[in-house]
Amino acid sequence: MTVAEPVHPGEHLAEIMEEMGITQYRLAKTIGVPQMRIHDIVHCRRSITADTALRIGQALGMTPDFWLNLQRMYDLDVARATTDVSAIEPLIAAPRS
Repeated sequence: MTVAEPVHPGEHLAEIMEEMGITQYRLAKTIGVPQMRIHDIVHCRRSITADTALRIGQALGMTPDFWLNLQRMYDLDVARATTDVSAIEPLIAAPRS
């Protein structure tokens, strides 16, 4: 079984912007951030912060939670792929279902 590469939220943003015909410049000006911030996000070089999620959500008619959840999932996927936790002994037993 192969594990899929984590998908950065910037890839989703780039697709949505393309579908809507919105340039990086236009989005940046609309939400009041430097164009480089949008550039870095869509090129997967920068994370989406809560502030940016609020702004993008407002501009694109989406919830900030959508963007923050994408970022959270990406961060966890990267951590799972790069962090070995197998040697950590649990301090508390997991609850039984």
